[in-house]
Amino acid sequence: MSEKIELEAIVSGEFSGKRLDQVVAQLFSDYSRSRLQEWIKDGAITVDGKPSKPREKMFGGERIAVSAELEAIEGHEGENIPLEIVYEDDDILVVNKPAGLVVHPAVGHRTGTLMNALLYHIPDIALVPRAGIVHRLDMDTTGLMVVAKTVQAQTELVKQLQERSMGREYEAVSIGVMTGGGCVEEPIARHPRNRQKMAVVPTGKEAITHYRVLDKYRAHTHIRLKLETGRTHQIRVHMAHINYALVGDPFYGGRFRLPKGISTETQEYLRNFKRQALHAKKLELFHPVTGELMSWEVDLPEDFAQLLSVLQRDRDENEALG
Repeated sequence: MSEKIELEAIVSGEFSGKRLDQVVAQLFSDYSRSRLQEWIKDGAITVDGKPSKPREKMFGGERIAVSAELEAIEGHEGENIPLEIVYEDDDILVVNKPAGLVVHPAVGHRTGTLMNALLYHIPDIALVPRAGIVHRLDMDTTGLMVVAKTVQAQTELVKQLQERSMGREYEAVSIGVMTGGGCVEEPIARHPRNRQKMAVVPTGKEAITHYRVLDKYRAHTHIRLKLETGRTHQIRVHMAHINYALVGDPFYGGRFRLPKGISTETQEYLRNFKRQALHAKKLELFHPVTGELMSWEVDLPEDFAQLLSVLQRDRDENEALG
């Protein structure tokens, strides 16, 4: 399956002196710069009927034509995996991802992913790179994700992520009692020794996480977090870096330890909470076609809500004992 793209435009005088790759990025902004670059190199974009180079200067009056094909994703099958759809229209899909669902096929998870589910529920999404997935949640992180149903919507949503105009807020439970909120602004890159992990590294990419306290328990804190950037494992890495790793985090939580004096029920629940206590609670973005500001918020999943209930009960019982 593929889709034929046929476009044409005349270069206006305002683009005089600019490179071809810069001009097409302006003229055909529904497509990403990297895709347009590929089309230029493949000869799918011509100037006055002839192939050209990305850096060739335009003078105005040239006729630029695009004759390309969007190839469908190959090697991945659609699977009838249930999805909790929060919102859907012709351009975007917003889902509430459950724990345990991998977003994108990878080593050890070739099937049973969100991508496989999307390919089943929306077959035409095979024509959109990465099946419209523009941002990810870790396998055991729950909550809101937006998916683009068209190439144009994907290009616009990626732009919003890059410009930091897409709002993403999370809730989490950290180990330790925080005195108040704050901001972690530390660069993140691959861990120098364990390539499966991320870490705060001086030469890493900029990463900014804001957090505020929602509630305090005897040895834990319920927090709300807002991302400015979207690095891999960002919240988990940043919270561990300031010594407030997330409950249940198998990667960044360090050696499992139980606070002194907690009830048997609390001990048992913490010991059996096998995933990071992290939930993408709120998503805000500008609709990629209409420009309308849209916002969604979903409830905490049952295991997360139960964790808060257990911690609250432990705190209240301790206070009652004086």
